[in-house]
Amino acid sequence: MMACARFTVSGRVQGVFFRASARDEALRLGLAGHARNLSDGRVEVIACGDAAALAALERWLQRGPALAQVTAVNREAADEPVPAGFRVG
Repeated sequence: MMACARFTVSGRVQGVFFRASARDEALRLGLAGHARNLSDGRVEVIACGDAAALAALERWLQRGPALAQVTAVNREAADEPVPAGFRVG
């Protein structure tokens, strides 16, 4: 069953290749969705796919790429349609 989640990631997550790295991890896990910077300095990741893959992505988001310093990850259900693939906005 496909599930969708919206993650908002706080900390030093812009300018550290967070979105591109999140895309790579999501694609590796077989998830569709997008990652984009928010105006308040956070990154939003919306992902859809297998629940176990979403849980794995959430664990990855809590660390992020090497240069990131994640302070918080918030997860909520998402019900918006997500196209195939994973894009960075």
